[in-house]
Amino acid sequence: MSDAVNPVSTPTDGDGPFESVDQVVEALREHGYIADTRLATTVFLLTRLDKPLLLEGPAGVGKTELAKMLALATGRRFLRLQCYEGQDETKALYEWDYGKQLMYTQILREKIGQVVEDAPDLATAVERVGEQDSVFFSERFLAPRPLLEAIRSEEPCVLLIDEVDRADEALEAVLLETLGEFQISVPEVGTFSAKQRPYVLLTSNNTRDLAAALKRRCLHLFLDYPAASRELEIVRSKKTGLTDALAEELVSVVRGLRELELRKAPSISETIDWARTLAVLGVDSLNTQVLSDTVSVVVKYDKDVKKALDALPGLVDPNAVVDDHGHGHGHGHGHDGDHSHDEKPARSTRSHDDDPDDGDVDGVAKRAAKDEAGRHPIYGGITAAGGGTKPRAVTSGQGSRSFGGTRRRPV
Repeated sequence: MSDAVNPVSTPTDGDGPFESVDQVVEALREHGYIADTRLATTVFLLTRLDKPLLLEGPAGVGKTELAKMLALATGRRFLRLQCYEGQDETKALYEWDYGKQLMYTQILREKIGQVVEDAPDLATAVERVGEQDSVFFSERFLAPRPLLEAIRSEEPCVLLIDEVDRADEALEAVLLETLGEFQISVPEVGTFSAKQRPYVLLTSNNTRDLAAALKRRCLHLFLDYPAASRELEIVRSKKTGLTDALAEELVSVVRGLRELELRKAPSISETIDWARTLAVLGVDSLNTQVLSDTVSVVVKYDKDVKKALDALPGLVDPNAVVDDHGHGHGHGHGHDGDHSHDEKPARSTRSHDDDPDDGDVDGVAKRAAKDEAGRHPIYGGITAAGGGTKPRAVTSGQGSRSFGGTRRRPV
């Protein structure tokens, strides 16, 4: 166990950078983050209870931004662990500095004679060389990654574990010790415990379910798209250059796009980007044309763009007539828009009641009349010209051979 290992710290219940929930709202607002009471209450509890906060919700609703603004509002150092598929604990906790270890190996090789020169026998010499192994697995060669860096930090910090749902489940198991005890165990060195407990925020876009053990160690908040009034307030606070009236119209359009079945719904940050785009273009009124020309700012997939283009006229003006956006009536099916509709005869929509020959005929009599000879020009020996021949007589011998079953197969 290294002497540099930190003692276990105790929670700081009752102490924190904020005295009330309202102060959280104001502190975040000063740094451009508009939080409602529910979110501010959760952040207040995070700072008082020393528990990690798990934020779940769709991408682009301000989960990552909250961690950044909390660091600014509290004056803490900001550390970030970006999770990804296939990530292991060595990329999250610590690594050994192999380059430095190799350099020290060269030094040991040169000094090995001095280490074993007075050894009385081979066993003693091997033991002396083996004692040098601990030198190579000490804090001198330990390269901390974000988790260990946050635990060992001498100054308070905010640790963001971003998109934890993208990491493998094995990393979740590694996180349990850090989230539950604010400590990290390094087998070759010992256990590091935090002197200054970091504010830990985890984010998830719900691409998979997280383990119950991880959720149990955290405060939890589902962060969804904000109400229209708060989203408008967020856009206005970013000073995009768009007038308040146009910003209100734009927020309404974006919220309408989110109701479509899109692969990725527009985020709040993309709404802000769209507002800045329209301001740069000097737009003084929202219309279908300008929104269609810039819709790719908020809609990032081709199929989503087509859906958005079809919906935009109705979002701008509910009474507008939706045009074809240059696709013709084919909508991307490869037609040139100039083909004839006479290639295939239209199906008649006339009902049976419109048949002038029906009259009040009994159904049985009507079916019998349709079975008369000459009705079908192909079957029953009727010629195409309408001239018929009498049905050919079938002899009894032919009948017995066909149905009597007396015919034998050739051996």
